[in-house]
Amino acid sequence: MEEKLVLRLETAVARLEALSALGGVGVVAEDGGGHATDPASLAFDDLMANYFARVSSAAEKIGGQVLDVTKVVEEAFRVQKELLIQIKQSRKPDMAGLAEFLKPLNEVIMKANKLTEGRRSDFFNHLKAAGDSLSALAWIAYTGKDCGMSMPIAHVEESWQMAEFYNNKVLVEYRNKDANHVEWAKALKELYLPGLRDYVKGFYPLGPVWSATGTSAPSKSAAKGTTAPSKPAAKGAPAPPPPPPASLFSSESAQASSSRPKEGMAAVFQELSSGSVTSGLKKVTDDMKTKNRADRTGIVAVAEKEVRSTQPSSKVGPPKFELQIGRK
Repeated sequence: MEEKLVLRLETAVARLEALSALGGVGVVAEDGGGHATDPASLAFDDLMANYFARVSSAAEKIGGQVLDVTKVVEEAFRVQKELLIQIKQSRKPDMAGLAEFLKPLNEVIMKANKLTEGRRSDFFNHLKAAGDSLSALAWIAYTGKDCGMSMPIAHVEESWQMAEFYNNKVLVEYRNKDANHVEWAKALKELYLPGLRDYVKGFYPLGPVWSATGTSAPSKSAAKGTTAPSKPAAKGAPAPPPPPPASLFSSESAQASSSRPKEGMAAVFQELSSGSVTSGLKKVTDDMKTKNRADRTGIVAVAEKEVRSTQPSSKVGPPKFELQIGRK
């Protein structure tokens, strides 16, 4: 295993030296097999070889649904790598175009989520951990501080926190039962922390870098085989709706979370802060206040005092300071 890793690193170094000699280390190039050999792509391959390989190996030993969802995780990572290569060759699209561009990745993520639907499986925690973890790949949709997302590194960390709840359940359930399940859960976590987090930190800490001179990224109109209009849309024209179905990469991600409808207590606090809850209430005028009403003087009637005074009060005898035999 160590010899294979050393050989792989030597091959990667040789590729980087060849690219450096050509004066284009940061340019996407291809080897004889048609594979991208830029540093970011090579590092992504190392991420899969060093981290995902452990997840896959444990899943092979477990089999069944755990192996199925692990293959979906692999597919999602492969799709992200291809999109990153295309980003280097494409101009940055608008939000609708970005949603269409990232649609292949979103479809794989939705495929993983569907595995948790229906009858609850014995491996539900595995399926949820893997499916929820894929939301970390949405870091690729980061377009700037106003896009409504956390920065890429923070997004990866926050997304794993959602998946870790179910991943920890796997660790607890199989701690003393099956080492393969424990290894799978540990390897899945390391795939994201530190694996994906360090990869994003090293190459895309501020998000994907789109090409300034590349071709246009695929848009909704291009996907339908129509030509996009060359002239800008007239003012007042309705914005195109986000592509169905709702996804991690829809244009709605650019909206602030406060614009989305709240549920439960969040809705109550939102209405309180906006003042809409009290908008339908009547205003209390001075003549409605108790202190200003003639029928409510606030003086206690004499008869009421006499009734209270006639009520018997419990008598209390003198205090005892010595123990009395036979009494408690």
